[in-house]
Amino acid sequence: MVKVLRDLSLKAGARIMEIYGQDDFEVKLKSDNSPVTEADEAADRIIFAGLSKAFPNIAIVTEEQSDSHSISEDRFFIVDPLDGTKEFVHRRGDFTVNIALVENGVPVLGVVFAPAKKRLFYTDKNGQSVEEMQDGTIQPLKVATPDQNALTVVASKSHRDQATDDYIAKYNVGDFRSAGSSLKFCLVATGEADIYPRLGRTMEWDTAAGHAVLQGAGGQVVRFDNHQPLTYGKPIYENPFFIAFAPGVALIKG
Repeated sequence: MVKVLRDLSLKAGARIMEIYGQDDFEVKLKSDNSPVTEADEAADRIIFAGLSKAFPNIAIVTEEQSDSHSISEDRFFIVDPLDGTKEFVHRRGDFTVNIALVENGVPVLGVVFAPAKKRLFYTDKNGQSVEEMQDGTIQPLKVATPDQNALTVVASKSHRDQATDDYIAKYNVGDFRSAGSSLKFCLVATGEADIYPRLGRTMEWDTAAGHAVLQGAGGQVVRFDNHQPLTYGKPIYENPFFIAFAPGVALIKG
């Protein structure tokens, strides 16, 4: 299964980059006014077909197929074929392919591929998260040991707001990083950041793969309101606010 998810992410990423390299591509607005491009749709077709063929008995929830958003299963794939569409449209590079397997509310496998940045993260068959380097070497991932007096914080490029800034200000911050899409989870997983707070709307397909990668590197993702684990399979697949972090960060109530 790990190999299938990895290979599908690479295949979808290659198609995304073909479209990204065009002088122009079509951008449409969905009912919630979020953008969708031909790259989102092409990547979705690749991933959905591949998962359906390899695992016909496992349900697939994908952002680009609204009829899948009413699925209710204990075990399912959840897919965002192009996370960070705004980053894609503005050609900023911080977009990813996200594929995860959820079992009983927990993302147990995940792959995050950032094709423009040529970074590939996934959980291996033992649940350990790794980054596959461009030369094919495999680097196991482990979260950093945070310095509570000089934390590195990562937050959204496109969705950062005053509430997020006010919450971050409660910590002793030594460095700040901005990133788009699920790369924020991966930066915590690699030890490049210590904490990622999200005080804004997200859907489960935005977070499940990155959550799995962070979890496999020793990190955690909890709800912002009560610091309980973030779970999956919620109604309409909508998340509450959350905090992703390396253990050792002393979380502060919002």
